[in-house]
Amino acid sequence: MVILVMGVSGSGKSTIGQLLAESLHWQFSDADAFHASESIAKMQKNIPLLDSDRMPWLMQLQKAIDNWLKTDQNVVLACSALKDSYRQLLWRDPQQMRLVYLKGPEKLIQQRLQSRYNHFMSADLLDTQLDSLEEPKTALYVDISDSPLEIVAQIQTYLQLQP
Repeated sequence: MVILVMGVSGSGKSTIGQLLAESLHWQFSDADAFHASESIAKMQKNIPLLDSDRMPWLMQLQKAIDNWLKTDQNVVLACSALKDSYRQLLWRDPQQMRLVYLKGPEKLIQQRLQSRYNHFMSADLLDTQLDSLEEPKTALYVDISDSPLEIVAQIQTYLQLQP
């Protein structure tokens, strides 16, 4: 099974994804690791990515998901997946995938981004992410105002997954 934890930068995808994967004894993967160096360089310069920049990244993620599902690996994937078209590319098998959307107030997300160090995604790009965001119609919506451990417990309960 693959659990895709999505949301804008600063919503807690990596933190929640790692904690969830650890609690379930699953693998964790961060979609940021699949970005081309050119895309990372753009984001470091506060240049928003275009769909054409994201397509190779999405195709790499699609291959990884296919492989995880084909080999029966349980993986928690932290991925922004901002647009419905991106999620459609990544959504391989509805029986083996779950979508968790981390949602919260813009002010909280901005605060988190401003206090983050050594990350290529600048707080200045939050507005472009919010502009691009197409909230999913079918997903587990989780309020990011709760503590990370409470969020992980909510996800486990909702998805009926035992640690």
